[in-house]
Amino acid sequence: MCCIVSGRVQGVFFRATAVKQAKNLDLTGYAKNLPDGRVEVVACGDSYNLAKLRAWLAHGSPMAKVDDVECESIEMKVPDQFTIA
Repeated sequence: MCCIVSGRVQGVFFRATAVKQAKNLDLTGYAKNLPDGRVEVVACGDSYNLAKLRAWLAHGSPMAKVDDVECESIEMKVPDQFTIA
C-alpha cells in the first residue's frame, strides 16, 4: 500500500511516529517527506494491519494536522523492516 498524506505532516514527528505504529503492527516499508510538504508512506503486511495503519494515518502524530490521505495498492519487493527514507 502506498499512501500520500497531506496537511501539517512535516516537522511534527509524523514519520517517526508512523514508523513506530507500523513496527507495532508488524508491517515493513518506509515513510518519507516529499518536496511539496506531503509524506509518502509505503507499507507491506497483512490487510488487517494495513487497514489499522491507514486509519492511524488519518490523524497522525499528536502535533500533526492531517487534511487528506490517499492510498492505493502497489506491487513492490517486500522490504525487511520499516524505516524513515
